[in-house]
Amino acid sequence: MRFDLDPEHQQLADMVQRFLAKEYGFEERRRIARSPEGWSRGVWMKLAEMGLLGVQIPEAQGGMGPDPVATLVTLTALGKALVLEPFLSSAVMGAALVRALGPPSLLAAMASGERIVVLAHGEPGARHDLAHVATTAERGGKGWILRGQKAVVSHAPAADVLLVSARTAGDVEDPAGISLFAVRREAPGVTLTSYPTLDGHRAGDVAFADVEVPADALLGEPGRAFPALAATFDLGVAGLCAEATGVLQATLDATLAYTRTRKQFGVAIGTFQALQHRMADMLMHVEQARSMGYLAAMRAGEGDARERRRIVSAAKVVVGQACRFVGQQAIQLHGGMGVTDELPVSHLFKRLVAIEISLGDTDHHLEQFIAASAAEEGT
Repeated sequence: MRFDLDPEHQQLADMVQRFLAKEYGFEERRRIARSPEGWSRGVWMKLAEMGLLGVQIPEAQGGMGPDPVATLVTLTALGKALVLEPFLSSAVMGAALVRALGPPSLLAAMASGERIVVLAHGEPGARHDLAHVATTAERGGKGWILRGQKAVVSHAPAADVLLVSARTAGDVEDPAGISLFAVRREAPGVTLTSYPTLDGHRAGDVAFADVEVPADALLGEPGRAFPALAATFDLGVAGLCAEATGVLQATLDATLAYTRTRKQFGVAIGTFQALQHRMADMLMHVEQARSMGYLAAMRAGEGDARERRRIVSAAKVVVGQACRFVGQQAIQLHGGMGVTDELPVSHLFKRLVAIEISLGDTDHHLEQFIAASAAEEGT
């Protein structure tokens, strides 16, 4: 698949890459990861100053989008630098959901970096079922009262506002009856348990114990949030594929550089034909993932939900397979050095593992692709 950036987007890509090369080197990234917060507010505000937090926000609210190509090139660059800040969680998925359901005033605060907004949707036992929502919201007081739990909420510790899915009608696995609420992370009754994930990012489990929110905390119409949630998750999968492209390229580059300098029997191991074949296979996986990442980015806004899911799931399958193959080959070619904290490849490998299982693992998306394809053939 051939994909050439227009001059405007190429300039954007170059700007992001220059910024990250200067401000977000490997040692700086390690320092940020070891900090109590696990991310940098200063870096976040610089991303806002460059306009990057507005890639999914309309111009009327201070953004540049929604722009799928700007989102693609930004996430690819951020992935290559292993950026820890909540870009996908807030600037992409959070912004897309607020754009779909409101309020517009929150979008302006997100574009400026003043507010970080992340989705709190997954629950214990739900696995990858988007319709599984046991958290409840019922009318009470001057608005709504929320009760329930959310699990492994990406970047929840950094969030100012949580977009909480809660059931206002229907059974636990019914797509109808799901509503969305904007809840302050520090609201009375909200309990957050924070922890680092295997790739150095931060996540949290969130409990809601009789959390009272005002009536205007409800986003959109009650019980009709599922289509927006499904579209946001598909956009998130496409974004994750774009980020993976950057991580995969960085992993390949690090492996090539290492095999050119590591010597055995007096010669660089990169001259061994057997290892050259393995690195050629790595390159093929990287390029296949890149092509599918492009396709997913361009089709993530597809109006037909079934066709959109078919495409993004196909991309996630190819990308997931590439993450596993390239990551494992990189570690083996580095030998024991590949698992040390001092080398970037160990951190790249951890991020590839996390990407492969995030927003639905490879097996889940293969099932989704088969189901969507079968449904299309049956129509």
